[in-house]
Amino acid sequence: MNKHLIAVLTAAAFTGPALGSDPMVVQVKRLSLETATQIAHAAIDACREKGIQIAATVVDREGTVQVTLRDTIAAPITVPISEMKAKTAVNFNAATSALKERADTPIGRIDGLVMSAGGVPVLVGGSALVAGVGVSGAPAGETDEECALAGIAKVQEDLDMAM
Repeated sequence: MNKHLIAVLTAAAFTGPALGSDPMVVQVKRLSLETATQIAHAAIDACREKGIQIAATVVDREGTVQVTLRDTIAAPITVPISEMKAKTAVNFNAATSALKERADTPIGRIDGLVMSAGGVPVLVGGSALVAGVGVSGAPAGETDEECALAGIAKVQEDLDMAM
């Protein structure tokens, strides 16, 4: 019996860390609907202050749309473009403005990606990706990005405190 116990303990010692290092369930943080809606509204408000009508889309970290808002007279095309910018931001965990050089490469030509300014990741604590925001409709992508960042800024402090 003693030999059996030693064998079991030895096996556990060698397999325990390997089994324990890979969790069987992974917890994923997501924005609440209310927070995603706040971000989209704040992005629209920021562009309205500049006299610009836009669409704002917030996607979760997998790129699934949570909220899309289109301002009253924003062009209909702003909706799919804002969604693609948000999805691109979460797929690369980067602002789409930082991806311009990749736009004319094979990866940049994948359907559904837009590598022009206006999409930004939503990070909590400076590094944890929880969502992406895409804005479309301003005359320049840089303005789209400013409005997306303003949307995130509206909730950033609360998000950081929530983690």
